[in-house]
Amino acid sequence: MKFNVSSKALYNAASAVSKVINSKNALAILDNFLIKLNGNELTITGSDQENALTARLEVEGAKGDGAICLGARRLVELLKELPDQGVSVNINDDTLEMQLTYQGGHYSFVGLPGEQYPEFQAEAAGESVSFSIATEQMITGLDNTMFAVSTDEYRIIMQGVLLDIAPESITFVATDTRKLVRYIDRRTAPGVTASCVLPGKPANVIKNVFAKDETLDITMNSRSAVIKSDRYTFQCTFLNGSYPDYNRVIPKNNTQVLTVDRTALLNAVRRVGIFVEVAGGLEKFRITPDNILIKSNDPSLCTSAREQVPCSFTGSELTIGFSAGYLVEILNTLKGSEVVVNLGDAGRPGVFRPGEEPDNTELVMLLMPMAVGEF
Repeated sequence: MKFNVSSKALYNAASAVSKVINSKNALAILDNFLIKLNGNELTITGSDQENALTARLEVEGAKGDGAICLGARRLVELLKELPDQGVSVNINDDTLEMQLTYQGGHYSFVGLPGEQYPEFQAEAAGESVSFSIATEQMITGLDNTMFAVSTDEYRIIMQGVLLDIAPESITFVATDTRKLVRYIDRRTAPGVTASCVLPGKPANVIKNVFAKDETLDITMNSRSAVIKSDRYTFQCTFLNGSYPDYNRVIPKNNTQVLTVDRTALLNAVRRVGIFVEVAGGLEKFRITPDNILIKSNDPSLCTSAREQVPCSFTGSELTIGFSAGYLVEILNTLKGSEVVVNLGDAGRPGVFRPGEEPDNTELVMLLMPMAVGEF
């Protein structure tokens, strides 16, 4: 079989599919792409036994149909270095030798029979539902939540982003028990009810591979999903287990409201955070109606820092501690010029919101406090 294709188009497809392939695979065949030609459509598939991604692209001058397995790493590295021009691919069906030629260059690969590649079928359970969502909305939901995903191997269910799908909205949730993010998007009305926990790897594939597609068509059950766009088909497997009741842990009566310039607070927290104790990461905050005094120190190194940031606070005075690293993550993820924080007392979590947010969206970030001894 043979075909002609743009080197850039072939590289973009192969590079995208390579993101689902593990650096080390239990099955050596999974180090390869499965490449199929059917008429003028070329498909490139990669899998890690839990997920599978297929890219589709149109080719010219196609002759013959068939399938071959080719080493993914070498092919991607070659295509990355090729100039942006047309290439000709000729695959010998008997010897499985693939010859890639372009003006001034000739490269040869030897592949494996396509039938050796394991056919991936995501595990299914329960009734399937289908809906569509704008890709920008899916990526925004993942961008707002993925930083809060747990890395604790004993809390596997928290190692992904919860998608709570209702007929009129989609809610994205992530938590590691120290911080929690809930993002509600009412701009999409899926018209179905479902729930799943999307692991980190599939979430990153969606963010990186589908970013240029306008719409995602999703068919899912309780164990897996098939996500389609014009160029890609992605089969992914969910995490199994019961996700914590996230609404129950968000305080409803934090009556003291802090409003502060997000960038000013972020920069101050970063600077003062240089001087925190490495083991704890504690930053102390004394909040008054007009300003925030931020302090940190490391007695073992005899270092300390303090800085003031103007603010508006409805309480009289509050002293509270937060992890500098977690606070930087939250302030980096929030958008807009101002951040609004609802506070109760030194032992209750702070509830962070953007000063302004797009219509029909709601973003809430919760951060547990740290104990403050002497200020």
